[in-house]
Amino acid sequence: MKNNYSRLKWVALIILGGMLMFLSMVATAATTSPLPLQQQEVSGIVQDQNGLPIPGVTITIKNTNRGTVTNLDGEYNITAPANGVLVFSFIGYTTVEIEIDGRTEIDIQLQEDIAALGEVKINAGYYNTTDRKRTGSISRVTSEDIEQQPIVSPLEALQGRMAGVEVEQPNGVRGAASSIRIRGRNSLRLEGDQPLFIIDGVPINANSINSISPFTQNSGMDPLSTLNLSNIESIEVLKDADATAIYGSRGANGVVLISTKRNKGGDTQVEAKLYTGFSKVSNRMDLMNTAEYLEVRRTAFENDGATPNEYNARDLLRWDQNQETDWQEELLGGTSPITDLNIAVSGGNEQTSFRLGGSYRKEGSVFPGTFEYNKVTANLSLNHRSKDNKFALDLTANYGVDNNQLFFGSDFVRMAVTLPPNAPELYNEDGTLNWAENSWTNPLNGLFKPQDIETNSLLSNLSLKYNFGKGLEFKTNFGYSNLKSGEVTKNLINAFNPVTWGYISLFSYHTDTRRNSWIIEPQMTYNKQFGAFNINAITGLTFQENQNNLLTMDGTGYGDDSLVGNLSAADEVRVTSDQEINYRYAAIFGRLGLDWKNKYYLNITGRKDGSSRFGPNKRIANFGAVGAAWIFSEEAFIKRNLPFLSFGKLRGSYGTTGSDQIPDYGFMDTYEATDGPGGLYPTKLYNPNFSWEINKKLEAALQLGLLDDRINLEINWYRNRSSNQLTGYPLPAITGFSSVQANLPATIENSGWEIALNTTNVQNEEFSWRTFLNFTLPKNKLVEFDNLDLTPYRQTYKVGEPLSIALVYRYEGINPETGRYEVQDVNEDGRLDFSDRTGTAFVGRKYYGGVQNTIKIKNFNLGFLFEYIKQNRHSYLFEIANSPGTYGNNSTQILDAWTQPGDQTNIQQLSTSTPSSAAFSNAMLSDEMITDASFLRLKTLSLSYQFSESFVERIGLKELDLYIHGQNLFTMTDYLGLDPQGGMAVPPMRTITSGLRLTL
Repeated sequence: MKNNYSRLKWVALIILGGMLMFLSMVATAATTSPLPLQQQEVSGIVQDQNGLPIPGVTITIKNTNRGTVTNLDGEYNITAPANGVLVFSFIGYTTVEIEIDGRTEIDIQLQEDIAALGEVKINAGYYNTTDRKRTGSISRVTSEDIEQQPIVSPLEALQGRMAGVEVEQPNGVRGAASSIRIRGRNSLRLEGDQPLFIIDGVPINANSINSISPFTQNSGMDPLSTLNLSNIESIEVLKDADATAIYGSRGANGVVLISTKRNKGGDTQVEAKLYTGFSKVSNRMDLMNTAEYLEVRRTAFENDGATPNEYNARDLLRWDQNQETDWQEELLGGTSPITDLNIAVSGGNEQTSFRLGGSYRKEGSVFPGTFEYNKVTANLSLNHRSKDNKFALDLTANYGVDNNQLFFGSDFVRMAVTLPPNAPELYNEDGTLNWAENSWTNPLNGLFKPQDIETNSLLSNLSLKYNFGKGLEFKTNFGYSNLKSGEVTKNLINAFNPVTWGYISLFSYHTDTRRNSWIIEPQMTYNKQFGAFNINAITGLTFQENQNNLLTMDGTGYGDDSLVGNLSAADEVRVTSDQEINYRYAAIFGRLGLDWKNKYYLNITGRKDGSSRFGPNKRIANFGAVGAAWIFSEEAFIKRNLPFLSFGKLRGSYGTTGSDQIPDYGFMDTYEATDGPGGLYPTKLYNPNFSWEINKKLEAALQLGLLDDRINLEINWYRNRSSNQLTGYPLPAITGFSSVQANLPATIENSGWEIALNTTNVQNEEFSWRTFLNFTLPKNKLVEFDNLDLTPYRQTYKVGEPLSIALVYRYEGINPETGRYEVQDVNEDGRLDFSDRTGTAFVGRKYYGGVQNTIKIKNFNLGFLFEYIKQNRHSYLFEIANSPGTYGNNSTQILDAWTQPGDQTNIQQLSTSTPSSAAFSNAMLSDEMITDASFLRLKTLSLSYQFSESFVERIGLKELDLYIHGQNLFTMTDYLGLDPQGGMAVPPMRTITSGLRLTL
């Protein structure tokens, strides 16, 4: 297979090279040929219905890509054929076509189109469409929404803005990877739900980067954090089969398309944006103070009839009983300053345009110490068209470097909550860490285990096009991505108690991650109109190769703090992991789009995939989908009988996509080296039939526009069924292996309703108010799983239940005789084990959505977004894991602990005894500890002022805006922990920034 693939790759490259050489020759010849039509200069002014100039209007020559944009005064100038047609388009206005007819001056007034469904282009991946014409389910967020948020990762910009898209931020630590899930869980494996990410046509490995930091080891680091958010034009999310099937095996979990900004020609201009501000944690727990805490501890010993001593009650006997420390303030209460600068230069002419930009971001930390986050980015977009518009070149490049300084603070967040309020001072009088005569572990010891995480990322794409005429165009994309990430953790001398300095060894951990990929996609497109019938066809090939390297090492025996991290100065260097993983992928794909009378649409897509991750017997698979739409509002009988209906569309789709999101080489028999020299031992068994997961997607949708599109409503119903699950199949112990990678006969179903409502509440010259609401009601279920009881998954899942469940004991309350938690012994065998965990408790989202408002009053703009989630999660007691009355602070809810029969409370009697701790542990695994963690959060708030044109001109600028942005300003929830989404983690940052944007 490897040799065949290599030969195929080189044959394809030779063919492509020959074609490109031929096309270049043809383009050169065409460029030097005389133009068939007389060219002339056309100029004019574009105004709105009130006679005010409109800057930024796009003017193109029909059936070409040549164009320009109006300046700040609404003026334009373009060279066009004397008998050509000019197309004037601008978001929010109706597109107008005007014949030139030999005129040299054409002035025009555009009429406002409130919804403009057919005007805004939507990126559907291999082609563009509009909201009016699309047959698939596509959600979109634009740069206007992204730039209003002082965030680091583009995924955070999607929270609360898209129906069917779940984005969860693991904590408030900058650079930590957020998780994204599109229309629920499709896989038994938690890592099997990652969507496909494509940036400017280049698919990237968006899996989180390995990190050993306690703050990020569960989530990993976000590889998307190196992007310049101010350079993102839009983010589209493809959800249903019609939209994703053209991506085949890579589109089973949805597709995220990120498009960066490009210049469309016009005068050279400089745009600069600067903001500064600060962040603090957005929430704190309501904890006991010293008096309350000590009373709880004394009562616990009294209830046990026990006498405290220096070993089990250092907080009562050794520490100051009058000491009062707010550990949340000490450990998480800092203020993190933020500075962000972005500059972009753009310009060009009718043939060539460019956009060159860069940014710098610096953040502090809410933790003690001087830990910073720095990011530098650079981006380039270059577009060129030949004069006859036959040959086109598009180049994009995005480079980013971020440096994240953290520390190895084990249980640092938990200590901020659970340290007794009368714990010792952090520092001695001489400024050294206070170890209080070895009576505690100073929480600041982690500050002397600094971590330096640096990530470099390069994304580039070159697109070459040649238009043969008559609707036939050839295009080839060449994409390349390169990511390097290094993490160094140092353990310095002050991280240890001085009494151990005589025998401890200084050491360091090193992780090096490298990801390289290339992709070549030659494509042929055909667009033709036959009367009222339009046809749009695409066919192409994909050749892709990824290489991932992971190297982990540690060094021990450094002689001094200044040497730690320099492996050449270590007494011993050990390589703990050295991996090189290669992934190859090839495919042929096609699309046929049919449109009759601009009201009947049919879209057929298909793809044949080959992946190196599967066995030789199942390496190739076919995927496809069909989507259809009917704009019934164009029917005469609808127009007659429903005049208030300005737009109505029914659409539906069905198709299959696949998934190869599994570890590489999973089908192979593999070996690892023994610790001693010269030895190998087997780790996996060979399975040549290891094959694709299959996801069958069905969708129906209704889109309505009412009252001249002042009200737009979209309702989606979907059902996705994922089968042939890729996971480990258990084997008997006699084989020497616990499992073999195989396809299990399990089917997961995700279904639900999605609603998107967009209304224009008020619209006039002085005041406008628009509202956007999205709502998702998901349902997830394990439909079937043959022989589930014979697999390790029997302790995690149940047929007929959602995947997001906990198998729990049935809580029976507090025993009135003992005052302890009690759960049901189902089989009455006198002991509690997994056979007694017969209850199921849902842990996840029941529904979610967001409400966004945009209000404009003259030159002021106000925007705000509320995110709401109805969900269950484990109680804060489960995460603190301290039995009431034992050592460690807790919520003030503990003060309502049970004291006598008849008490109505969910806190057992205060105690330090082993039976009470055991009862607490059992209750933690019961349905009592699954609690409502729903919340309503003011996610973003933005207020800006745009200075008048006359003032801006007087100071020599084109545009000037001042703004204030807020993020995570408040959260309404009944959840008693730190954060209803992240639990016992650093809460999301409450961020406030102010800044300005100007254009020269």
